Amino acid sequence: MLAGCDLRQARTVVELGPGTGAVTRPILGGIGPQTLFLALELDENHVRNLRQRFPRLRVFRNSAEQLCRYLGRFQRHQAEVVISGLPWANLPAAPQERLFRSVLRGVSPDGVFVTFAYVHAWWMPGATRFRRLLRHWVPLSGLWWLI
Repeated sequence: MLAGCDLRQARTVVELGPGTGAVTRPILGGIGPQTLFLALELDENHVRNLRQRFPRLRVFRNSAEQLCRYLGRFQRHQAEVVISGLPWANLPAAPQERLFRSVLRGVSPDGVFVTFAYVHAWWMPGATRFRRLLRHWVPLSGLWWLI
């Protein structure tokens, strides 16, 4: 999942929906010493656990819709890398689009946005709608598509 991300050179890396931290650990192992690493997570228990396990991580209990707000807190406009563990396929249309627009505003034009989905969710209406959002809003040049 992180193979296409230049974490070491990134000035700012954001993880949306880190959950239990399965992807957080390899991100922390890959970022540079000066990289700002932020995470946004809604679940209070996950936030508490992440703070205990990963003291270097700046994790906040808030929606990914607030991505730009948190970047601004650290005098950043955009991130070079945004990694998402959000359940795109489970989201209703309006929140899905709001979240995706926040990601588009928060990732730099030459940055990388990475997300994943479970194969069993492929045909879910939310997953189909998310693929349409990707096709509509993200230019295909330089992007790898597995859809």
